Amino acid sequence: MAEGESREYPRGPVARGSREDFVEASTAASDDNDYRMLIVGHMLPLTASRGPDEQGWTFTWDEDSLALQLKAGLPKDMEVIYIGCLKVEVDDSGQDEVAATLLENFNCVPAFLPLEVRSRFYHGFCKQMLWPLFHYMLPLSPEHGGRFNRSFWQAYVSVNKVFADKVMEVISPDDDYVWIHDYHLMVLPTFLRKRFNKVRLGFFLHSPFPSSEIYRTLPVRDEILRALLNADLIGFHTFDYARHFLSCCSRMLGLEYESKRGYIGLEYYGRTVGIKILPVGIHMEQLNAGLRLADTEWRIAELRAEFKDRTVLLGVDDMDIFKGIGLKLLALEQLLRQHPKTRNRVVLVQIANPARGRGRDIEDLQNEAYTIAQRINDEFGNDDYQPVVLLERPVALYERIAYYTIAECCVVTAVRDGMNLIPYEYIACREGSPELDAGVDRGPCPAPLKKSMLIVSEFIGCSPSLSGAIRVNPWNIEALAEAMNMSITLPDIEQQMRHEKHFRYVNTHDVAYWARSFMTDLVRTCKGHARRRCYGIGFGLGFRVVALDPDFRRLRTDLIVSAYKKSTSRAILLDYDGTMIPQASINNPMPTPEVLSILNTLCSDRKNFVVIVSGRPRQILNECFSTCKRLGLAAEHGYFYRWHQDIDWVTCRYQRDDFDEYENDRMEWKEIVEPVMQQYTESTDGSYIEEKESAMVWHHRDADPDFGSWQAKELQDHLDSVLANQPVSVKSGAHIVEVKPQGVSKGVVVEELLAMMALKSAAPDFVLCIGDDRSDEDMFESIATVTARSGLAEVFACTVGQKPSKAKYYLDDIAEVIKLLQGIAAASDPGATPASLPTATSSQVSLETSLHI
Repeated sequence: MAEGESREYPRGPVARGSREDFVEASTAASDDNDYRMLIVGHMLPLTASRGPDEQGWTFTWDEDSLALQLKAGLPKDMEVIYIGCLKVEVDDSGQDEVAATLLENFNCVPAFLPLEVRSRFYHGFCKQMLWPLFHYMLPLSPEHGGRFNRSFWQAYVSVNKVFADKVMEVISPDDDYVWIHDYHLMVLPTFLRKRFNKVRLGFFLHSPFPSSEIYRTLPVRDEILRALLNADLIGFHTFDYARHFLSCCSRMLGLEYESKRGYIGLEYYGRTVGIKILPVGIHMEQLNAGLRLADTEWRIAELRAEFKDRTVLLGVDDMDIFKGIGLKLLALEQLLRQHPKTRNRVVLVQIANPARGRGRDIEDLQNEAYTIAQRINDEFGNDDYQPVVLLERPVALYERIAYYTIAECCVVTAVRDGMNLIPYEYIACREGSPELDAGVDRGPCPAPLKKSMLIVSEFIGCSPSLSGAIRVNPWNIEALAEAMNMSITLPDIEQQMRHEKHFRYVNTHDVAYWARSFMTDLVRTCKGHARRRCYGIGFGLGFRVVALDPDFRRLRTDLIVSAYKKSTSRAILLDYDGTMIPQASINNPMPTPEVLSILNTLCSDRKNFVVIVSGRPRQILNECFSTCKRLGLAAEHGYFYRWHQDIDWVTCRYQRDDFDEYENDRMEWKEIVEPVMQQYTESTDGSYIEEKESAMVWHHRDADPDFGSWQAKELQDHLDSVLANQPVSVKSGAHIVEVKPQGVSKGVVVEELLAMMALKSAAPDFVLCIGDDRSDEDMFESIATVTARSGLAEVFACTVGQKPSKAKYYLDDIAEVIKLLQGIAAASDPGATPASLPTATSSQVSLETSLHI
C-alpha cells in the first residue's frame, strides 16, 4: 500500500501569490472560483519502492522534481493534480489499486503504458529522434542520430492519446487549467483541444528548439507544430528557442507573429497563441534546507579536509553526449600543460550522473571520459594528487551541496542544453546560510568574502541570464583552458562582485517566480475564452479550433436573399482575386463561365449596380469581363474606374481632361522608385517588381521568408525617405511593398459609387460587399461610415475566410461566395427593363460630393 502525504513547500518573499493573481482576469469562472491546476508531464513527481516481502508499493514525493517544486509559485489553496507515468512497472493486477491510492493520497493520476509501447515511445521516438534533433544532431547515418521510424512515431502518438484520456478522467474544463511539460507530450494539446474546444492549456518546452534548417528535416514537422499551436500559451527558456519556433511557423505554416505591449502572439484561426520567454529557476527553499542539514555540514568538513590547499573546479552533468564532459577534460589537460603552476593545485571533480538514455553513443562517451581522465592522472598525478576525480554514481542532494560549497569554480561545457540549473544551484550554495557559516571555527579571522566563479557554455539556456560568467565556446579547447586559468586567478573582489550580481538574480528568479509568471500569462491569454464562439475543423493531428467573435457570423444565403427581395436599390461590390477566383491564378486570371453568367444575371436586374473592385490593371479587367456590358469595374485598387463599358475610364484624383497632368506626375515619382526597387530585387533572390499604371509593387512571396521580410522593412524605410516630398504613399502588405498615389483605396471607390447612386436615383437600401484581404477592409470601413450617415437599411459586409475583420459576416471560401451569388442571382429579375446607365459625365462624381452624402 502507498504511504505518504502531499508536502506543501514553504515559500519565500518572491513566491507570494494569491488566487486573485491568476483568476481575476477570467470571465469563465464559476461563482466559487473553484480552480485547479492539472500538471501533465512524462513522469509523476514520485519515487516508488516495494513494500515488505515485495508486497505492495510505498510512494513518496520526489523533491527534486520540477513538477513538484513549481507548486511553490501557485496559490496555497489551489488544488494541483499531477498526471504522468511511474518510474516503476506495476503489474496489471495491481494498477487499479495503485491508481486509486495515488489519487487519494497524492492527487496523482498514473498513466500505465505497455512495456513495448513505452520503449518505442521513450527510447525510440523521444530519445533516438526528438532529443538528438532538438540538440542539432541530424540523422546523417544510422549511427549518427536516429533515422525516422514510423512505428516509433505511432507509439508517440498513442502514448499522447493515453495521457489525453487520463486528463479527461479528472478535468473540469470550465474550472481547470492544464499545464503540459516538455517534448514527450507535444501532440497532447491537439487531443485535448479536440475534446474541449475552450480548454485553458499551457505548454512549456524544457529542451532547446532547433533552427528551421534542422527542424524541417523531421518528417512529422507540420503535425507537431500544429499540435503545439493548439495550446493557448507556449513557453521557452530563451529568446533563441522562441525565435526558432516562430521561424518554423512562418516558413512551414505561413504564420506571422506580432509583438504588442511586450507580449508575443501568433494568430491561428482566430485564436491568439501566446509565446512566453522565461528561464526556469531553482527551488531556493529546498537548497537552503539542504544547507542546514547535519549531513551537509559533515560532508563539507570532510571535503575541505580532502581537498585542503587545492583549488577545486566542479562539473555536474548527466552522462550524455551533449554535456561536453570530454571537452572539459581536454581543456583541463591543456591547462595543466600550458600553466605548470596549476599542477598539484587544481583538481577537477566531475560528477557524472547515470545516463538517462542508452546505446552505443553513451558507451563511447563513458570510454572517452575514462580514457582522458586516466591519461591526465597518469601524466600529472602522483600519490598525493589526482587532477581528475570522476564520480559516476548517483550523488545525494546533501553531498552535491557540499561539493558546490567547496568548489572555487563551476564549469558547464554542454554543447547544447535546454536550460541547465547547475550554475544556479552552485551560486545559491556558495552564498551559504547563516547556520552553516556559524558552524565554521575561524578563530580571530574575519568571515571570508562570498564569491564564486562560473564558466558556462554559450549554448546552454541559462547563459544569457548569467552576465558575470565567463562564457566559452566549449569546442575551443584552448579558450576553455584559458577560461579555467582566469577563473582561479581573478582577484577576490572581482569574484565577489560577480557572485553578488548572480545571486541577486537567482534569488529573485526562482522556480516560484517562474511558475507564477507563466500562470499569470496563461490566465491573461485565456481571458476571452468564454465569450468566443469556437468550433473544430480538420482531422487527426491536423485538427484545430476556429475562434470567432460572437458578432462575427456566417452569411447565410436565406438571410441575404430575403433582404435582397425586399430592396429596391442595390449596390453589389465584389473583390476579384481570392473572392471570385483563387489567389494562385496569377497566370490565368480569366473568370469561369459560371462566374460570368452570374454577373450578367445580376447586372440585368434594373435594381442592381454591380462593380468588381480589383487590384489588377484595367487592361486585364477589360479582357476578363468583356462580355459583361453593364458591369462596373475598378482597377488598381480604385485608381481607375468606370461604371459600365460604354463610358471611359476615369481616375479618382483627376478628371479626364487632366490625364496628361496625371501622366507627368506618374513619371516623376516612378523615376525615383524604380532604381530603388531594382536595387533590392537584385539583392533578394525570389523577389520581383510589378509595374502598374498607378503604382509600383515589390513582391517577395518567393524569397526566403525571413530575409524577404527584413528586406521589405528596409525597402519601406528607404522609400519613405526618398519619397518624402512626393504625393504618394508607401505601404507594406502580404509579401509586398507598394507605392501608389495618396488617397487611393478601395474605400474611395465605395464612396464614389454610393454618392453617384444617391445623385442618380436614390441611395441604396441594400449593400453587399465581399472581399478577402487587407485592401478590402477599406471597403468595409467606408461602407460602415457612409451607411451610418445615410441610414441604409441592409448592409452585408463579408470577408472570405474566418479571420479578424471589420466585416460582420464571413464565408469560408470561393465556393461559398459563388454559391451565395447564385442564390441572389436566382432571386433577381433578369427580364426587367434595364435601368438607365450613368453617363460619362454623371459618373465623374467628385470625392468631395461623396463625402457629403
